[in-house]
Amino acid sequence: MGIFEIKDNFYLNGEPFQVISGSIHYFRTVPEYWQDRLEKLKAMGCNTVETYIPWNAHEGKKGQFCFEGRLDVVKFVKLAQELGLYVILRPSPYICAEWEFGGLPGWLLKEDGMHLRACYEPFLKHIREYYDVLFPLITPLQITQGGPVIMMQVENEYGYYGDDHKYMETMRDIMLERGVEVPMITSDGPFEGSLKGGCVEGALPTGNFGSRTEERFAVLDKYTKGGPLMCAEFWVGWFDHWGNGGHMTGNLEESTRDLDKMLELGHVNIYMFEGGTNFGFMNGSNYYDALTPDVTSYDYDGVLTEAGDITQKYLEYQKVISKYTEHPQVELSTKIEKRAYGEVQCVEKVGLFEALEDISAPIQSNFPMCMEKCDQEYGYILYTTTLEKENELSKIRLWGANDRANIFADRKPVVTLYDRELLSEAEASAKLPDNARMDILVENMGRVNFGPLMERQRKGIAECVQVNGHIHYGWEMYPLPLDNVEKLNFSKGYTEELPAFFKFELDVEETGDTFLELDGWGKGCVFLNGFNLGRFWEIGPQKRLYIPAPLLKTGKNEIIVFETEGKRTGRICFKNEPDIG
Repeated sequence: MGIFEIKDNFYLNGEPFQVISGSIHYFRTVPEYWQDRLEKLKAMGCNTVETYIPWNAHEGKKGQFCFEGRLDVVKFVKLAQELGLYVILRPSPYICAEWEFGGLPGWLLKEDGMHLRACYEPFLKHIREYYDVLFPLITPLQITQGGPVIMMQVENEYGYYGDDHKYMETMRDIMLERGVEVPMITSDGPFEGSLKGGCVEGALPTGNFGSRTEERFAVLDKYTKGGPLMCAEFWVGWFDHWGNGGHMTGNLEESTRDLDKMLELGHVNIYMFEGGTNFGFMNGSNYYDALTPDVTSYDYDGVLTEAGDITQKYLEYQKVISKYTEHPQVELSTKIEKRAYGEVQCVEKVGLFEALEDISAPIQSNFPMCMEKCDQEYGYILYTTTLEKENELSKIRLWGANDRANIFADRKPVVTLYDRELLSEAEASAKLPDNARMDILVENMGRVNFGPLMERQRKGIAECVQVNGHIHYGWEMYPLPLDNVEKLNFSKGYTEELPAFFKFELDVEETGDTFLELDGWGKGCVFLNGFNLGRFWEIGPQKRLYIPAPLLKTGKNEIIVFETEGKRTGRICFKNEPDIG
């Protein structure tokens, strides 16, 4: 048992304690590598690890919870304790984190009129029901009960979002009612407006920033009421989005100086120590002038790479930290090797339209329905209809559509519309036979994770489709979360230029980390032994998908590539190094 207190400083069992922390998201790293990442964190000189807890990963469907495997937060926290690390938990329903919908579950948007991150009772009801399951797991991990957890966060950068102070008070009280005993914090941009909106009585305000430490701490100092100064997210790099032109990197010299100043003046949590990977469809997006979905890699130019490699940044930070604390000797216990397995040829393929009935069941409606109304959160959804009275297609408009639509008439590609192209009528030239089929494949590219557009993140087609200037009725919706690729029947047929699945087999004698290259392929996602590795897109900057060795098995491994643009080569290649632009 122990006690952690916030007074003029942080105190651990009555003694001053400097928090030197690094962010590792357990849900972005395979559990077989948690120990390696935590050991490297400790070896750099950190005494604490910080992690978010993503609601949408733990309650993927309403009332269906998962805390196993990569989502076993209790195991992660206990492992940190075994290694002598303290833990900061951020269980806020909203985490941002460049994660799909900022960690909120997409099923919230099934409810009409849903309001997020405010005193809106239907939203709060879902939070309470989630916390009723989550907090009995994490409260026993508090330092007051013999665990390593020394602080928890109430909400996340709320001052950037809103100013509903009653909501912040409610969130604090919900946590207290469920047994939180350790000190609570908030974290906001280090600006007057953000701090005014995000602070709540009973929680220490902290700041999230990546530079100008003295200036940022000076603003924060006005709100801590004499308490300690802490940068809860010291941004040491940045995230990549598709088409951004190259991998984002930070300025090492400047960030090293800022880290030194933070430790001189207060406390720090380095974001990210290791970024990890947005496996599956869990990348987030931002939206300012246009949609910018994040890539599969969450390398972040972190202190460790996506694959856990020690960087020059690690070595420089280690030198700085050694000025403020004793440098621990840590023996790394996990053997990790990288392997290049070379090129593999496609062995079977099947078209999406040919395989449709095996992996989805149609929902019939006179009107198009969005994903959420079809009880689907992630992936793709196919809208199909018969054009009984059209002999040609000249114009089309999708109302209330997000994010990217491949449109086919008579099973031939017509036009692809993305983001803002969906806001207006599009030219679509195609001659049609009688009773031609029209299909619209819509991809959820990752819900926006920041700002007021979060309440407008229904995916698919939420309103209507205009064909040649008039609304068309009579639809079938095929949800395609692609969580059942094992049901694919590769004998069903294949059509060039149309979306399709491609099967590969990789024989492995010794497993190692590897990187999947899809040079010459267009856009889609990849499954390894049924596990969704994430998205690929020829526009980059990420060119290879990271595959941790524990996802491979000795012997035959099955890789399925789903490609939507008609750009494919029939071969893939496994390299021993990344390529993220």
